[in-house]
Formats: sequence, structure tokens, C-alpha cells
Amino acid sequence: MVLFPLVYLAAGYAAPSPEFEVATVRPSALEPQGQVQVGLHLDGAQVRIISWTLRDYIGLAYRMRVSQVLGPDWMHLERFDIAAKIPEGHKTDEFRQMLQALLRERFQLKFHKEQREFPVYALVQAKTPLKLTPAPPDPQAGDTPEPLDVAGGGSAAGVNVNLGHGSSWSFVPNRFEAKKLSMEVFAENLERFADRPIVDKTGLKGQFDFGFDINPEDYRPMLIRSAIAAGVLLPPQALRLLDGSSSASLSDALEKIGLRLEARKEPLDVIVVDSASKMPTEN
Repeated sequence: MVLFPLVYLAAGYAAPSPEFEVATVRPSALEPQGQVQVGLHLDGAQVRIISWTLRDYIGLAYRMRVSQVLGPDWMHLERFDIAAKIPEGHKTDEFRQMLQALLRERFQLKFHKEQREFPVYALVQAKTPLKLTPAPPDPQAGDTPEPLDVAGGGSAAGVNVNLGHGSSWSFVPNRFEAKKLSMEVFAENLERFADRPIVDKTGLKGQFDFGFDINPEDYRPMLIRSAIAAGVLLPPQALRLLDGSSSASLSDALEKIGLRLEARKEPLDVIVVDSASKMPTEN
């Protein structure tokens, strides 16, 4: 009897991946045209996610930026709500594995990983003085602090994102304002306003408070890029505002706080979706 588990281990037996005790997946309610409102709540008992795309869910489950999740267009247009219960005795940080199992089961998700070279912007320190205010460390910081509440929304009036535990950023007319952001998180969120991925190469550790102004003529094209990144359908006249625009003005704005964007080519890990169901299986 004592040797029985050892026989399974010797045969290459692996314990099954953790799964949610119960989960529901539903298409999200329609939102007013040109607007997006998303949210995530995670605690030791449950996870609730509102109005995320399948590409968002894959990025969350596998710790990848959405820009590095490649698949059909509907994956960043169609939105879904997920409500799931975490089984007793499981740690909250196991929810990513549970989400992976749910995506395989409900969306029939199949993918492979590879590495591709992309044109990127490296976020680096500039020669101008660094104007970042270090933020005190979060005493609850960990792999997945609990409970965690994330909320974000965007419209023609701007974008506001609360990342939880005092970390947030906003992009409102002609101004970007950040509270308790690491440079890695800043780069990941800033790329939604740029024309290519942004990779943190600053070497700066910790979290910071900072803000910088954007030229009024550049604000609108950046806001349009963020809407496209969020999967918002825009009219042709809005898309035409991107003609001739670039991220050079964004780099100029960053110089005011001692940072800049440097154009490079770099290999990035990507998830390539081979197949996925547009309609998840029933709950």
C-alpha cells in the first residue's frame, strides 16, 4: 500500500492541474458605441471578470501581454464575462492554472508558442533628469495579493485604469498621470498608445508616481490607438486621424521625465492560437 503512490510517480504520473469548482462563461452585455468598461475581482474564494476578450484571458492565464497573443480578429472584439469559484484548500495564485483549464474546456483553445522578431520601442533612461517619485512598497505585495480589484474604462473623454492596491493610471486630455507603477507595468500599458510594442529597458526597480503632458494635436491619435488596442470599433473618419501620426511625440513627452523610446528589433515570445471556439460551451 505504501508503494502504490510511488509506482505512479515512477510511471510518470502527474497530479491533475487545479480547476475551478464551478464556472460560468457568458457573452458580455453590449456597451455604448466607442466605450469599454472592464473589471476583475479576485479573492480566496472566487474570481469575477467582466467584459474581457479571449485574447485578454489568454494573456492573463499565461502571463503574456495581449500584443503577444496572435489569433483571429474576433479574439480581440468579442467580450465575455467569467464568474468562477476557487475550490477550498487551493491558493489564490493557482487561479491562472484554473483559468488555463477553463479556456481549454469551454473555448476549446489550442495554441503553440514560438519566438518572433518584432519592431519594438525600448523604454530607456534619457539624458534629461529623471523625474519619478518612488512610491512606498505595498506591504501586501506578492505573486497575487488578495483581494485584488482591477477596473478600467475608456471613451472619447479618456482612459482611466485602477490596477488595485493603490496602483493606477489615467490618460485624459493632454495628460498621462501614474500612481505606483513599475516601469515594466508602465511600458506594458503605454504601448496601447504607441504604434508598436514597448519593452522596459530602464533598469529601474520599484514603483513610481509621475506624470507628463501630451501635445494637444497628438492626444487624439494616441487615444484612437488605445481604442483599437481595446477592440473598439471606430468609424473610418476616426481611423483617418492616424494617417501620418507616429510615436515620436510620445518619446518627446517622456523626455520631460527622464525617459525616452528607442526604436529597435527584438525577439519576443508569442502565443499563436491554432484554434478556438467563438461560442464557449454551455455552463
